[in-house]
Amino acid sequence: MRRAGTALLATCAAVAALAALTTLAAPPARAHDGRSGEGDGLGHCTGTAPVVCHFDVTPGTYRVRVLLGGGSVPGSTSVTAESRRAMLAETPNAAGETVRRSFTVDVRDPEGEPTGATGTPGLDLTFGGAAPQLTSVHVERVRTPQILLAGDSTVCDQAAEPYTGWGQRLPQYLTDRVSVANYADSGEGSQSFRDNPALFPALRSRIRHGDLVLVQLAHNDKQTERETYRANLTAMIEEVRAEGGRPVLVTPIVRRWFNTDGTLDNGTALLVNGLGVDLPAEMRALAAEHDTPLVDLTALTKARVEELGPEGSKALYLYDEKRDNTHTSVRGATEYAALVLAELRGLGLLAPRAVR
Repeated sequence: MRRAGTALLATCAAVAALAALTTLAAPPARAHDGRSGEGDGLGHCTGTAPVVCHFDVTPGTYRVRVLLGGGSVPGSTSVTAESRRAMLAETPNAAGETVRRSFTVDVRDPEGEPTGATGTPGLDLTFGGAAPQLTSVHVERVRTPQILLAGDSTVCDQAAEPYTGWGQRLPQYLTDRVSVANYADSGEGSQSFRDNPALFPALRSRIRHGDLVLVQLAHNDKQTERETYRANLTAMIEEVRAEGGRPVLVTPIVRRWFNTDGTLDNGTALLVNGLGVDLPAEMRALAAEHDTPLVDLTALTKARVEELGPEGSKALYLYDEKRDNTHTSVRGATEYAALVLAELRGLGLLAPRAVR
């Protein structure tokens, strides 16, 4: 689906594995503190609103520690990284007050969608918000547990506004104890995602023991037969486990397609494909058959969209901007990322210290 187209409990051992990983000490860090004379890192930054910082680093996982505020007037700062990834939600400070925050960024090439534009080498940070104030920034290379994402355009790091994937908004809810590596890509179905070396094979090569791999592939399986769809997802489950990772199936977000009675009880909204295959239902069945955790994002987004109704729900999607009832706005992607996070926490798949 290109832009125009469109509880199971974790085992005690799995939870313990992630908890143990989150307490591992980082390897010797490579710090980039700006050589500004005061070690505040601001020598890498330009501008005031927003403040844009660039660090010439190689691909890898980087912890970023920032000191916000300190101005003579109140401030309010948010942070994005690389391809519009939300790293820190709007963070206020009183006049003269400073606030310390830290987060991790997955720096890779390409920096956004795996089949998209290369982007800028190194690490790029943008300090925006209503009144951004940056006092210092420090970057070091680390090794953390990972959440790797396999998905389509509703999940990916979208390059251009107003398009926004829920995976693009997920990092802001996490501490520097875990990183998000988003391999979701526009237009991909379960078969094409497995076949493209830049997608599932690249994701698989990065899996370490205990890493979570979230799989949301359905929107572009419009003509995929039931047996093929099941085989593709089953293969991904097995291959993730073979690398020591922990697969999680995520049913797709709904399309905003209302019936006259204000419900979404129809095939278009609920991702029943052109061959009559109920894709979310197949994911639910596979999760049960393979003892795999499930985030039923279809059910969760259906409830949210119906709660807001035909008018209120327009703001979750790009209806007003593009007459698009499939792709989400910043607000919609942010809300849906929060739903995913809550389910991961409820399933015991994230250590408490990993959640902001």
